[in-house]
Amino acid sequence: MGERKNNKHRGFKFPFGGPPLPNPKPFRGWKFSIIYILILAVGMSLFNYVFMKRVNPTIDFSEFKAKILSGEIKRVELTDAYFTGYTTTKKDGSAVPAVPAAPSLKRNGTSGTEPVYRTVPLNDPDLIRLMDEKQVAYYAVSREGSAILNIIFSWILPIAFFFFIWRFLMKRLGNMGGNVLSVGQNRAVIVAEGDIITRFSDVAGVDEAKEELVEVVDFLKTPQKYTDIGGKIPKGVLLVGPPGTGKTLLARAVAGEAGVAFFRMSGADFVEMFVGVGAARVRDLFKQARDKAPCIIFIDELDAIGKSRLNNIAGGNDEREQTLNQLLVEMDGFDATSGLIILAATNRPDVLDPALLRPGRFDRQVLVDRPDLPGREAILRIHSKAVRLSPQVDLAAIARLTSGFVGADLANIVNEAALLAVRGGRTQVVQKDFEEAIEKTLAGLQKKNRIISPEERRIVAFHETGHALMAAFTPGADPVQKISIVPRGIGALGYTMQIAEDRYLMTEGELLGKIDVLLGGRAAEELIFGKISTGAANDLTRATDIARQMITDYGMSSRFRNGALTRRGASLLGSHQAPEPVLHREYSEATQEYIDDEIARILETRYAQVRETLAQREALLHTVAELLLEKESLDEKEFKELISR
Repeated sequence: MGERKNNKHRGFKFPFGGPPLPNPKPFRGWKFSIIYILILAVGMSLFNYVFMKRVNPTIDFSEFKAKILSGEIKRVELTDAYFTGYTTTKKDGSAVPAVPAAPSLKRNGTSGTEPVYRTVPLNDPDLIRLMDEKQVAYYAVSREGSAILNIIFSWILPIAFFFFIWRFLMKRLGNMGGNVLSVGQNRAVIVAEGDIITRFSDVAGVDEAKEELVEVVDFLKTPQKYTDIGGKIPKGVLLVGPPGTGKTLLARAVAGEAGVAFFRMSGADFVEMFVGVGAARVRDLFKQARDKAPCIIFIDELDAIGKSRLNNIAGGNDEREQTLNQLLVEMDGFDATSGLIILAATNRPDVLDPALLRPGRFDRQVLVDRPDLPGREAILRIHSKAVRLSPQVDLAAIARLTSGFVGADLANIVNEAALLAVRGGRTQVVQKDFEEAIEKTLAGLQKKNRIISPEERRIVAFHETGHALMAAFTPGADPVQKISIVPRGIGALGYTMQIAEDRYLMTEGELLGKIDVLLGGRAAEELIFGKISTGAANDLTRATDIARQMITDYGMSSRFRNGALTRRGASLLGSHQAPEPVLHREYSEATQEYIDDEIARILETRYAQVRETLAQREALLHTVAELLLEKESLDEKEFKELISR
């Protein structure tokens, strides 16, 4: 048991508990299936068997002449393939082509049954003289129609069939990146001028980033103003920030405000299984962009092709390295006054090659960070424009509950609140819907049907109460928003939510206070029940991480008071150092032993203090836990009333 491992938001604390397929599209019309290929092949085979491959027995040419000489054959049909003899003559004397048959077969005619004889023709001039002497009627039959059908079914249809199969397979391979006919063509999504409706008014929470991009828009609209004074707009702008903060939305807003063509392409689209394809696609992309200038090229997830070449152990023939080299050459090759602007986005600036960030390429790096409190409120207002909100909805209060959320998270919360309102039969979204949407996003879906024994339920109640009381009586801790013992998600049996403020620095005392709050759940269990459970597994992991960072990163230990023991990859924003994304350990085993001992000492000291604090308030611990068992959830107001008595 313990907190959910994927908790990245500071507003969600201490859940108690241990560790959808997309809907298919509806059928629309006829769709290709391999069964149709099989049906077509079988049909062609049957047709060929019935009409083209009929083979009947023949007689010797000498025997055929003998039957003419004896008078048995009365008329002969001459074709390029066979000579066919019939034993009777048509009453009207006309010659109608007959269906060939074997000598033992009989052909139904007007005069009963008629034996039919067929032989392979030979170049024998005596045959015509013999038929004239015996007064045998003979005539030639043209097989032009059959020849055309033979060409169609023997050559044209099989070639078309295999061409169709080849095109189908190439289309499938093209979706997987293997279409050899278009490997050199870029896969950018081109949006024509005026088709982008996104504007800066649709972007909120990143005001500083928008101000940096206003110059880009102004240059694309009025480049003369900058060229007259001798200024040059940056060739490239790199948008850096966590996922979901709106980097792609900002790029679209720039293109929409400027009213120019917009080329959007992911970094992964350049990479291909064939050597040299990525470089060819880069060349093709810039060639098309120059033809449509002024325009904007937006490369999302730049780190897919822009990783540093310094740590490349694959050698100089790596496909990604060739693609990066071509990108560097193309960025150097166009004039800054041509109206071609390159925007790129990444959430891994520490792995980018330094050559990408030097002046003349990505001259400007714009940080698109998580929004602050006013920014979150503005984002909520934008996403809730199309949602029917109750007049009592307080978006400012919702923004306070969503510390650490990015724009994508807030958009999801608004949508979840609307769905919850519909599920509850309401025509408007109320405040309760937003609060439930936040809890659902943080802790998962409620599991009210999960069966928990009464003993486990009491342990969960005292565990969460221990967290809440330590948060209430620890200086500098975030205030408690809600306590619940309703199971949520996969394994969380309970949770405590705190209103986390936007903070960027923390003191040593505040870090120790966070450890105290994390250890409050286990201390409460041991104090009340005299035993501990697995419910604090994630709490202990987080407390240990904080203690380790205090020693190794923040210089808050007695021996290494002002020194950092670890060397982490430095961000390349404004720096040209080699990227070092991995953690490097540059201390001895003795230092590692000291770190382990110091972590254990800090945790033991803080745990003893937490247990003493809760022991002094054991009566309050029982009061809150018993009420929590009765009501299952306590909000901020109810909890404050209990601890203020």
